Amino acid sequence: MHVVAILALDDVAAFDLAIPCQVFALARLPDAAPAYEVRVCAERTVTATAGEQQPFQVSTRFRLDDARDADTVIVPGVRPDRAPSPRTLRLIRDAAARGARVASICTGAFVLAAAGLLDGRRATTHWMFADRLAEGFPAVEVDPSVLFVDNGQVLTSAGIAAGLDLCLHVVRRDLGAAAAAHAARMIVMAPQRGGGQAQFIEYRDPVSDPGDLGPTLQWMQENLDRALTNADIAAQAVMSTRTLARRFRAQIGTTPLQWLLNRRLQRARELLETTDLPMDRVAEAVGFGSTETLRHHFSRHVGTTPKAYRASFHG
Repeated sequence: MHVVAILALDDVAAFDLAIPCQVFALARLPDAAPAYEVRVCAERTVTATAGEQQPFQVSTRFRLDDARDADTVIVPGVRPDRAPSPRTLRLIRDAAARGARVASICTGAFVLAAAGLLDGRRATTHWMFADRLAEGFPAVEVDPSVLFVDNGQVLTSAGIAAGLDLCLHVVRRDLGAAAAAHAARMIVMAPQRGGGQAQFIEYRDPVSDPGDLGPTLQWMQENLDRALTNADIAAQAVMSTRTLARRFRAQIGTTPLQWLLNRRLQRARELLETTDLPMDRVAEAVGFGSTETLRHHFSRHVGTTPKAYRASFHG
């Protein structure tokens, strides 16, 4: 039987820990037999959190060594500022080296990154912590705009409920759509949200962004309708394009044009949600110029069309 080991590390997020337990325990083979053996593995009794004021203890009969023969190892969310133990990192690296599938939910991505599993890979985490992940692990291509990323052997998901999407995706990949649909019905959830669907996040106000790029970010935000280039942005910041790129990467965790694209998409969402402007006017207002360009970027990064997004979120 396929063994799923879920690592209960100190300060594990209670909901993140419960998600894979529930989904994989409910997955069934065609003969209705359980498809997975689920093990919650910990070094010792650990503290779980459900909000800062609600810590409690988690005790399990499985130790970390019981994850050494697991086919899938899952790391739920933990405090991103807590360094994983050497034993945990060694376990995760060994799992990947022997071909096991390794996945994270929410800030569990920080543990996979610390183990080196995300270097050179695209990955995601909760949007609130995406900048911190990018800054702490510059070799990781952090995408804060999606629900989950499937790299084959290594998978990462965004915050909290996106872990459900990831686990159902794994069940679908292992057992097919019918098994995933059954598990989804048991937890009373829609059977599929694609990994490329956006987290529908709200980005920070530019003036609250760190470092000396604040005025430049504010200017970019105020000029979304213009066809800005790296040279335009560098001139506004009074620095070379190379210095601009370096400071953006260090302070924001992305490139100037990627930051600009994210802001344009966020402003497009706001206009689609709160106005009845025609699509061509929305496209012009956010600097995409045409409805076709708006549709292209929106579909690629938000995971749906502008028209469908407006139908779901307007008002």
